[in-house]
Amino acid sequence: MPDPRIALRRILDSLKAEPSRTWSIIITVYGDAIVPRGGSLWLGTLSAVLHALDIGDGVVRTAMSRLAADGWLERSRVGRNSFYRLAERGRETFRTATEHIYNAHPPPAGSGFVLVLPGNGGDREAARTALQEAGFGAATPGVWVAPAGTAIPPTAADALRLDATADAETRRRLAALSWPLDQTASAYRHFLAEFGPLQAALAAGGALPDPDSFIARILLIHAWRRIVLRDPVLPADLLPPDWPGTAARALCADLYHRLLPASERWLDANGQAESGPLPPPGPELQARFR
Repeated sequence: MPDPRIALRRILDSLKAEPSRTWSIIITVYGDAIVPRGGSLWLGTLSAVLHALDIGDGVVRTAMSRLAADGWLERSRVGRNSFYRLAERGRETFRTATEHIYNAHPPPAGSGFVLVLPGNGGDREAARTALQEAGFGAATPGVWVAPAGTAIPPTAADALRLDATADAETRRRLAALSWPLDQTASAYRHFLAEFGPLQAALAAGGALPDPDSFIARILLIHAWRRIVLRDPVLPADLLPPDWPGTAARALCADLYHRLLPASERWLDANGQAESGPLPPPGPELQARFR
């Protein structure tokens, strides 16, 4: 029987070979696991998670300070213990991204586009980042494109919005101009290669200890959201043949729900908020990837 611990170790080794992404992993922990349980977490619980990823206390403190200074996290204290929760910026960003991460479905073939032209006022850089994270692509500088029905993030709410339709060839050209589909396809194939062995080991009857299940879940969503938030989830008629995104989403959904029970047990036993153990998650957790 394949050993899921070996598959997880390979995923961890791959993570360590990348440039440091501690702040991004922290946001994944909060958005995926802590927001459904009230949103606040003791720094000691978070440190235990990051220690399992070989991220030391000094790096954690630096990342938390940066995230708080940039408006992503808010800190509170109870005695000598520090607790953090997503600030409004972080909550809004993850709210906007949640549907795209867990439950995005492509529009029907032949659908049009929404075009967004940000104005000269406001924080253009923040609007650009928010549009990218919501799956918008840039057809030309200053013109952002997404499939019809895509919500415009609040940061770019003052932008000019246009609805557009076109013939099939023009739609394919616009998609090719707006998104690096070849790069996204390559990222999906890498995701399948990286997480496929873990999914296969668990499907064959293998099991991970509760702490490892939580780590695997966080790494899964950390890797997944970095790809899917750049994917506009286009209609099938605009995608290259043999698009790997469909298989990647199916694998991610299956693996997520295989890891969920044990990872939630670990949070039940170890997660602490200001008032004590973390509250149980809301029903939205089980609805993910359904």
